[in-house]
Amino acid sequence: MRVGTFVLAAQFPGQGQGEALHRAVRSAEVAEEAGLDAVWLAEHHFVPYGVCPSAVTLAALLLGRTRRIRVGTAVSVLPSAHPVALGEQAALLHLTSGGRFTLGVGRGGPWVDLEVFGAGLAAYEKGFPESLDLLLRWLREPRVGAQGDRFSFREVAVVPRPDELIDGPAGGPEVVVACTSPQSVRLAAERGLPMLLGMHCGDQEKADMVAHWRTHALASGHPAEQVAAAGHVSAGVVQIADRADEAAETLAKAMPGWLKQGLDAHVTVDGRHRAMRDPVAYTELLCSLHPVGPPRLAADRLAATAERTGITRFALLAEGSGDLATTEENVRRLGTEVLPLLG
Repeated sequence: MRVGTFVLAAQFPGQGQGEALHRAVRSAEVAEEAGLDAVWLAEHHFVPYGVCPSAVTLAALLLGRTRRIRVGTAVSVLPSAHPVALGEQAALLHLTSGGRFTLGVGRGGPWVDLEVFGAGLAAYEKGFPESLDLLLRWLREPRVGAQGDRFSFREVAVVPRPDELIDGPAGGPEVVVACTSPQSVRLAAERGLPMLLGMHCGDQEKADMVAHWRTHALASGHPAEQVAAAGHVSAGVVQIADRADEAAETLAKAMPGWLKQGLDAHVTVDGRHRAMRDPVAYTELLCSLHPVGPPRLAADRLAATAERTGITRFALLAEGSGDLATTEENVRRLGTEVLPLLG
């Protein structure tokens, strides 16, 4: 079982953006001290839902401040980035960290980001496979050129080469794909890439997505042993307290205000209607799905998810209280009181 923390750098009502970023950095530092496996960093633009606009930049800072823990992006939004630029950054972090960096990528949403960064709606609706394949080529080949619908350039040398790690795992950085639909599951499976599954999904939905991924990965010719060992990641929420009602109350007091403020701020690039989740009901759902409660309950829920889905890697949002001291204590208790119960 590999348990990490999921960091959104969430800006709660009444807080400044610097406060949210400071809490994000401290969450990662405490996660290493507490023995967690990884820290996963979200990326958002122009909204208080999360105030980190560049997950790879924050990852670089945290890799420099830590020595053991893995640091991953969850996710870098590929339609808004150039795959070669992102590949260069990933290679740099992979090499300089001794192989501790994981590159998580996703399609994102139809947000105004596409207009601001000049990518356009087509990059979101049709361009993700082309971008992903170009990124993977950059991380696996010594020279790369492109003749696609979106990217076209002469062959150039890959510098630095991500497979030239002197002391660490062979090959380039691990790549995972955020999957929210059958299409994205199939896309990841065809390329043999593990999935990052969202915290809104229950165990049965995640189990179905893993089964769907496995079917298409095998059909695409990936070896059975590689398919069986795929390191999918389950995102969730964690809040550790001595009583279950105490843990749920901590989140119920803070998360709905953050969710409403953060989700309301998203603006679509084309004015399309957005269906909004009810913040209170969503908080209650998350508390029912994930390790929210005493250490034993938390460990049992993680073990149950692993048994039902086959997923043994977790990225758990620990900042749901919105408070720095409470978040630090939550991360420490996850590492020192829950992990030992998982063996």
